[in-house]
Amino acid sequence: LNVGNLSSLTMWTEFSKDLQIALQEHEKIPVQHRVVKSPQYMNLHFRVKLFFNQYVKQISKDVPDYCAWFEPFVMNWLNDNDDISMEYLHNAYEKDKQSLFQQTSEHCMFSSSVVDVFTQLNQCYEVIKKLECPNQEVQNRYMQRFALSITKVLLGYANVVRREFQYFTKQEQVACILINNIQQLRVQLEKTFEAMGGQNLDKEASDMLNDLQSQLSKVLDELSAMYSKSLDPMMEKCCEEVSKLLQNVKGGNQLSSTSQKQIQSEADLVINPLIDVLHNILSQFAKLCDKTVLKRLLKELWKLVINDLEKIVILPPISDRSILNLPNTKIEDAYKFLLTGENRSGERNLTPKQCQVMECCLDQIKSFFHANGDGLKKNFIEKSAELSSLHYALSLYTQTTDSLIKTFVKTQNNQDQSANEEKFGEISIQIDVFTHPVTGEHKVTVKVVAANALKWRTKSMFQPFVECTICGPHLSDKKRQNKTKSKTNNWSPKFNEIFHFAVGNEEQANMYELHVAVKDYCFAREDRIVGLNVIKLGNVVEHGSFACWLPLGARLQMDDTGWTILRILSHRTNDELAKEFVALKSAQRHKEEI
Repeated sequence: LNVGNLSSLTMWTEFSKDLQIALQEHEKIPVQHRVVKSPQYMNLHFRVKLFFNQYVKQISKDVPDYCAWFEPFVMNWLNDNDDISMEYLHNAYEKDKQSLFQQTSEHCMFSSSVVDVFTQLNQCYEVIKKLECPNQEVQNRYMQRFALSITKVLLGYANVVRREFQYFTKQEQVACILINNIQQLRVQLEKTFEAMGGQNLDKEASDMLNDLQSQLSKVLDELSAMYSKSLDPMMEKCCEEVSKLLQNVKGGNQLSSTSQKQIQSEADLVINPLIDVLHNILSQFAKLCDKTVLKRLLKELWKLVINDLEKIVILPPISDRSILNLPNTKIEDAYKFLLTGENRSGERNLTPKQCQVMECCLDQIKSFFHANGDGLKKNFIEKSAELSSLHYALSLYTQTTDSLIKTFVKTQNNQDQSANEEKFGEISIQIDVFTHPVTGEHKVTVKVVAANALKWRTKSMFQPFVECTICGPHLSDKKRQNKTKSKTNNWSPKFNEIFHFAVGNEEQANMYELHVAVKDYCFAREDRIVGLNVIKLGNVVEHGSFACWLPLGARLQMDDTGWTILRILSHRTNDELAKEFVALKSAQRHKEEI
């Protein structure tokens, strides 16, 4: 019989009863009314742990219950610590900001505020760790709660940087250090994750920290994009210089294989202004940025450069820069631009030789960003959406007018959107498509029955008529347009006229569409458009015959591909088919006479 051990166990049992009752009574008191503060409960917790480990642990095989009794007070302490950590965070950031985020040492690319934030968090974790909680369930809940603290503090820091980053984009070194700071948060978070148990950490806490890593990664991408965007004016200026040099490249439409050296030489000259600026920028990035940050900045800069090349160099250069950003341009201005060519003095299409020079320039840019394996991966470069878009825009130059029109008809499937949103009347129309079983030639029969509820006000006589135009490839030698006779002062006129179009057998019938417009006829001036719409012959072919009331809209709806095709065709001033197609698709409802 060991009287000492028995005495210790008896004393621990009785003390535990008193402790449990006391802590349960304290727990009932609202936090704000407690006389005893959370640090004092933590001190008591450590004293109880020390007492148990020194006198009771070796003689008791049971897991002690005191950890569960202290759990509410430990959680209160963690709550209080969150507030302290957030205040510490803001003070550390402001102090760091006053010194313009100086690097902590010559070899560290981040500043002191990151170190300070994790110093506070690590001190908190050390306290939790030293509790040495033997109850695994309680310990897991502590880890979950501490993971929440980490998330709150690190996202708090990231949000402060994200909010203020725009003010430092012009200060290259500061901007890079701030992005490095976010990356350093991710590095330190990984170390903390391992210290908390790594793969053995409670799943809920682990998932929380993994999600935090993802969120910080997104912030890193966002800051990289913001910084890259701040370089856009410089990149645009370089691309404009590239465009001028490219326009100076002379040469015919036929290129021999022996001219490759000349193409390479001219490409070197054309792309040199951009490469020089990029070299200076990336040299600084390499000195100032963490490797992970450098890769992300490279990706964002790649996207920026390729987008600017497409917008400024590849697409037909426009003197009025506002037209380039069509979604933010008044639609009337865009149509006016295409129809009249306003502000387009000195604009030119790219010749086949210039296209080859530009392809060679792109190879140089790809090689520059790849940097023999030290930069972006070839797989990322080749599969980037920006490069695909640029190649597609460049390929449009080499296509014939028929091919471009075919692409337009194939891709523009929402031209009727405007008519569905606001209609200015409707037309009853019937279409039949007959394909000859032997020759494969298509014959399109259109019956214009009537119009209804035309919305049009005019001071003079109203003489509505319907104009039907077949659109598609291989129609240059065929009749493409027919018009009904006009009716006088009738806003719901009946026409009952039939037109025939011979399409040929080069393409399937679904590669064609019927453009329908109601116009107000006038002998002394231009006929004015009341409304228009489009019917895809592919829809007609499915049924063999097609009849409907077609709503009339103010204009046709096109996406970026459609606008690009129209802009390229608008430069082919000697091509009657191209001019007619551009005028047809860029037409819009005229203003009414009130």
